[in-house]
Amino acid sequence: MSKLVLHGYWRSSAAYRVRIALNLKGVAYDQVSHDLRAGEQRSPDYLAIAPHGLVPALQQGNTVLIESPAILEWIEAKWPLPALLPGSAEDMAIVRAMAALIACDVHPLNNLRVLNDLRTRFQASKDQVQHWVHHWIGEGFTALEKMIAQHGGAFAFGDAPTMADCYIVPQLYNAQRFKLDLSPFPRIVAAGEAAGQLSAFKAAHPDVQADAGQG
Repeated sequence: MSKLVLHGYWRSSAAYRVRIALNLKGVAYDQVSHDLRAGEQRSPDYLAIAPHGLVPALQQGNTVLIESPAILEWIEAKWPLPALLPGSAEDMAIVRAMAALIACDVHPLNNLRVLNDLRTRFQASKDQVQHWVHHWIGEGFTALEKMIAQHGGAFAFGDAPTMADCYIVPQLYNAQRFKLDLSPFPRIVAAGEAAGQLSAFKAAHPDVQADAGQG
């Protein structure tokens, strides 16, 4: 079996999710960096691999998977243990909902291409962009805080890391980078801190990637 290659970027939270999941499963992979700020994700060579021109893409031989939710589901199916989804259908749906809250409702509104469009197309100032980011992360975190209060234990769901933590930890990183006040979200912060103690999460952190600081 050919080795996995993760196409990403050190500060991409979507690529960060995939690194966490692979690390939790103990799956070896190589990384290829594409500097998003330099537009390398839109180079012809990369578009031949990933036609959407975004990271991450996960490549194994001639197979290329795109979009982090699909990639994480594939990882879970391919390497079932340790499980990133709980046992019952209801609990799986709750964990997937936590993940989707980040992947669908929060992250798309504060990723690089949206923020760049605010700056260029609408001439948004630095303060206006930061207000935008704070608003949408805050909206999502307000709902997520309630879900963790209901379903969380040591981690976002129960007492073991799940797919939800793979999404929450990178979004916390983004929130801190944009200087969002996290005091209204103590359960999210606690879940993130618990996950951050695990070696799988430490090894996935943007600051320790080979391309850290690029762009």
